[in-house]
Amino acid sequence: MLCPRWGPEKGRVLCPRWALKRAACPRLNRGPEKAAAPWHPSGPCGKVRRIMDGMRSGSEWEALLALRDAGGAAAPPCGPLAKLFAPLLAPPRAEDGCLVVGRLAQTLDGRIATLSGSSQWIGGRGDILHTHRLRALCHAVVIGAGTVRHDDPRLTTRECPGADPVRVVLDTDRRLGPDYRVFQEAPPTLLLCAEDAPGPDRLGRAEVLRLPRDPLRGGLHLPSLLRLLAGRGLTRLFVEGGGVTVSRFLAAGCLDRLHVTVAPVLLGSGIPAFTLPEAARIADGLRFAWTVHALDPDVLFDIPLDRARPQVCR
Repeated sequence: MLCPRWGPEKGRVLCPRWALKRAACPRLNRGPEKAAAPWHPSGPCGKVRRIMDGMRSGSEWEALLALRDAGGAAAPPCGPLAKLFAPLLAPPRAEDGCLVVGRLAQTLDGRIATLSGSSQWIGGRGDILHTHRLRALCHAVVIGAGTVRHDDPRLTTRECPGADPVRVVLDTDRRLGPDYRVFQEAPPTLLLCAEDAPGPDRLGRAEVLRLPRDPLRGGLHLPSLLRLLAGRGLTRLFVEGGGVTVSRFLAAGCLDRLHVTVAPVLLGSGIPAFTLPEAARIADGLRFAWTVHALDPDVLFDIPLDRARPQVCR
């Protein structure tokens, strides 16, 4: 039996697992004239949800944008985008009043950049659009100083309709200069640093806010950070990177949800996606459920964490 994804002209032999799936699923049990049609693991035939078509649905996206500041009072629309993004629009359940989603794009072997810091672009077009949609749905986007230094990002919603978020830059020791775009261009930027870090109360156009240090994990004390942002009405937060910043939120138990895009790329070396304390046992890690979405050519894992953290970080 030939695999319909490649077509009979390719001469590929169908594996036993595919044969069982085709026999059980009417969608795949087609005649030879349909054998060359492309297949995607979506709907009743698989567990991966394909959302690229939904990303072109303007009406569904506009309905989701309307829920951004509705406080959970309205029901989300139906469709592939709502299945992915509606959990981010639910009322926060944590005591600090925030809903926090982290996001990373990595290679198949778990790298987010080369050793020199090059990361543009690991994910494909669908992942870039997904990132901009997360920005549009959140009140603030949070990044670390290393991401600013390597990428000089703008952190706007250029690729989709929606308001630009407030940019929040974490620079514990005030090592960044004022020439990066987040400090020179709109929308507003907050620079968060340690209470004992030297320097004035503004950096370029950015307001500087001070927080206590985390004596256990290094960096800033993240529970204090969440309370500070919630006090300014910034309660839906998108931690965009980099890997150290997302890892610190995970280790502190400050992530409600995690989106990880895996691209069909192998590097063999580079900067790892997650940096956590060394685990002596498998049980020291964090096991979780996930939903898988196709972001052709990448795969997106949507992981509900609900502020859980690895055992090794407790």
